[in-house]
Amino acid sequence: MLMLQAQGYGVEKGIPTLLIAAGSLDDIVAITGFNIFLGMAFSKGSTFFSLLYGVLQVVIGATAGGVLGLFICYFPSQDQAFLAWKRAYFVMGLAVFSVLVSKYLGFPGSGGLCTIVLSILGGLAWSEEKKEVQEIIAAAWELFQPFLFSLIGAEISIVSISAKTFGLCLATMSAALLARMIAAFLVVSCAGFNCKEKLFIALAWIPKATVQAAIGSVALDAVRGGPDLQLEEYGLNILTIAFLAILITAPTGAILIGLLGPRLLQKTSLDHGDDYRPKKERPVETSSPT
Repeated sequence: MLMLQAQGYGVEKGIPTLLIAAGSLDDIVAITGFNIFLGMAFSKGSTFFSLLYGVLQVVIGATAGGVLGLFICYFPSQDQAFLAWKRAYFVMGLAVFSVLVSKYLGFPGSGGLCTIVLSILGGLAWSEEKKEVQEIIAAAWELFQPFLFSLIGAEISIVSISAKTFGLCLATMSAALLARMIAAFLVVSCAGFNCKEKLFIALAWIPKATVQAAIGSVALDAVRGGPDLQLEEYGLNILTIAFLAILITAPTGAILIGLLGPRLLQKTSLDHGDDYRPKKERPVETSSPT
């Protein structure tokens, strides 16, 4: 999407910005929903207590993220040297701290939500200054990203997955993606986009990878080594769906976005110092009386 935006595709109507922002909100919804249902599935006691446990994980994650986010908004102060590096270290350090502590305290789903909330608050407070922080964290992500996907890949044994399990997981994933694409198409139907643009927005929701790799094994870790082998099988099924989502949707979605973007989106000319803002938002140039 960033490559399409740099080339001017869809920027007239803000489509790349819309999809990137929606993707961030989608991560929050996915992690929140996952935490709620994970708490309901593996907590002990009544159904009400199970639901309360799931909601409690969300509240703890959001609250902790808000507190830590406010902390990095004001510390370190702007008069310090190497400010961008210090902010990047705080974001990454507090993110790892949140995940590890939440797991230790028995709320494994709160860490991911806490990380997202504190990062959003930091980005809002730093405004234009966040670009340098983003570059540092992006460099760290390029270094550690292979470890994330290698770990989930090593957890899955392809030969041990039965044909029935593979088929059910693939059907579940396909049904979910179809529902997402239809919902995305309908949501933007009255937003001023033409049919090609609405189709592209719907197809752009296909690729899934990072969240699936980050939390796909949480359910399996929660029940591994326990007395109930049935629960461990359920956890493995969740991990298998996450693995298939990464393996199938990530490359497919990337190919579709790269190939269909130039064909379905209108290209805005960026010559002569033109900017990405829609025409109605650009200042009107007036000629002098002479």
